[in-house]
Amino acid sequence: MIRRCRLLALAVLAIQMVRLPASAAENVVPLSSLDLSYMKQGWGEPQVDKSVQGLPMKIGGRSFARGVGTHAAGILRVQVDNQAQRFTAWVGVDDETEGRGSVAFQIYGDGKLLFDSGVMMGGQPAKRIDISLQGVEQAILLTRADGGGINYDHANWAEAEFHMIGGKPRAVGPPEEKRVILTPPPGPEPAINGPTIYGATPNKPFIYRIPCTGHRPITFRASNLPESLKVDPTTGVIQGVTPAKPQEYCITFTAENQHGSASRQFRLVVGDQLALTPPMGWNSWYIHYDRVTEQHMRDAADAMIESGMADFGYQYVNIDDCWTKRRDDEPYRDETGAVLPNAKFPDIAGMVDYIHSKGLRAGTYISPGPWTCAGYVGSYEHEQRDARQFADWGFDFLKYDWCSYRSVAGGKTLEHLKKPYQHMGAILRTLDRDVVFNLCQYGMGDVWEWGAEVGGNSWRTTDDLGVAANGLLPGFYQIGLSNAQHWEHARPGAWNDPDYILIGWVGSARRMGEGEPTALTPNEQYSYMSMWSLMAAPLVFSGDMAKLDEFTLNVLCNAEVIEVDQDALGKQARIVRQSDEELVMVKPMEDGSLAVGLFNLGEASRAMRLRWEEIAVAGPRIVRDCWRHRDLGEFDAQWSGNVDRHGVALLRLRPPTAAPANGQ
Repeated sequence: MIRRCRLLALAVLAIQMVRLPASAAENVVPLSSLDLSYMKQGWGEPQVDKSVQGLPMKIGGRSFARGVGTHAAGILRVQVDNQAQRFTAWVGVDDETEGRGSVAFQIYGDGKLLFDSGVMMGGQPAKRIDISLQGVEQAILLTRADGGGINYDHANWAEAEFHMIGGKPRAVGPPEEKRVILTPPPGPEPAINGPTIYGATPNKPFIYRIPCTGHRPITFRASNLPESLKVDPTTGVIQGVTPAKPQEYCITFTAENQHGSASRQFRLVVGDQLALTPPMGWNSWYIHYDRVTEQHMRDAADAMIESGMADFGYQYVNIDDCWTKRRDDEPYRDETGAVLPNAKFPDIAGMVDYIHSKGLRAGTYISPGPWTCAGYVGSYEHEQRDARQFADWGFDFLKYDWCSYRSVAGGKTLEHLKKPYQHMGAILRTLDRDVVFNLCQYGMGDVWEWGAEVGGNSWRTTDDLGVAANGLLPGFYQIGLSNAQHWEHARPGAWNDPDYILIGWVGSARRMGEGEPTALTPNEQYSYMSMWSLMAAPLVFSGDMAKLDEFTLNVLCNAEVIEVDQDALGKQARIVRQSDEELVMVKPMEDGSLAVGLFNLGEASRAMRLRWEEIAVAGPRIVRDCWRHRDLGEFDAQWSGNVDRHGVALLRLRPPTAAPANGQ
């Protein structure tokens, strides 16, 4: 018996000795030794063995000699290929913030949450991480802001190490995505798109191009069109003067070609309200900046027709900043006080006529201050004359950008914030043409509460979106989520504006005015367009019209997605569910259906579920995929499906007895 016990003890010892080499061979790799160019963060650059500000690393009074200093919101993907044992670290907000800042540290392994620190405040002691990575292919290190902005969110991964049993960890970029085209191409037969309702004021010049896909030539008719308006049967462009009598005119559009015909009801509401659906078009800023020329504008009008964008409802061709005279390029105005264009715009009236000749509308830009944001002449103390000049040139849209007005506003009260927009809004109402009024003042004074009161048809709710992307999600998510909070204030003729759609070729700090392909993934571009459409936002593209490719047009020109944006009920979607991982928005539609967006905000593909009780409906619903133009089936109480990283499922729900949307 004693011998057997000794043999058993020797066997156990032998097993332990066999394990020792594996433990002894464990390779400890500091996080700071990885290629940190792959680490994306909300501000600054990652620092090795220092805080994000380059100072000695300290958390809760405790100093750390090694680690990585970063800034929320941030992410680093690390490929460990099933060869990591553990990850260890101390985490917290660096003491350099003097008690400010709040960060949550999270670690995912192959999409599964392995560690969550909860929200850590500046000044709190560091938290220890010691987690298993056995069986993990890829680890994701996240630093999240807590929802109160990212100021002072200086996040430290102190003494952070990967304990490897073979190989080396590698920092990697996000997974590559194919540019899968989801939008079915339009058929050869006619299909009439765009809004079903349109607002105008009495006895004003009117131009509208019937948006219609299908093989040309197409013959157009407009039954019950007021006598003062005429439709060109070959182009579908309606021109003339709106009736003097305010009322709703019910018109039937018909389009016919050799493959078939289509009809659609259209309500022209002649009254006191413009922009009964959100404006759609193009703006020059994020591609041409201060290099914009008159020829760019003419070329953009050509591209809007030739690309087919106009066939889906895009109609405004809008110049942004930098068309007036620059500071020191005198004279700024002519002898009548009218603003003068710079040398790059030799014939603005001719340019506007050219845009109108395509059946499109033209927009312009100026500031109520002495100078625009880029330092060009503004309208200060010449508002009446400038508005008259814009009307004489034939402009249909005005973006009025706060810019230098702050230097002459005289204060920061609500009265001061409203004043320039009240003044211009009143002037626009006296002109002999309709001009859609876009208030660009970045959400100051809760503009969504009073923008319509001063004559605005849309108003920016945030700062510029821009083309930069920092941290966990591209900028459009943060801008969109901010804009979404004001859903109760959107209505026909009065829209929350979260800024432009920046996909395709867009400008950049590195190649100002020239542009480069968007950094957004295909999934992110679908999410971008879906979110803007659900929010009933103006759909204004600001990329390069000369470099429109098939994928970009597939995102911009999906009739069912645009129909969600242009719905005549004029409701903005509200958020019904939101977390770090997902977002669900719901928008009621005029026909009684619901448009719903399920957005995956996480870093891995995930199953998402929509329960009818969340959106206050009951009974069976037919669920339609708006991007793919197909019904997914009839569901009694919920729908579930897989949504890719940063992707979206944009759905339309209708009762089984209801007619399909847009005749589908």
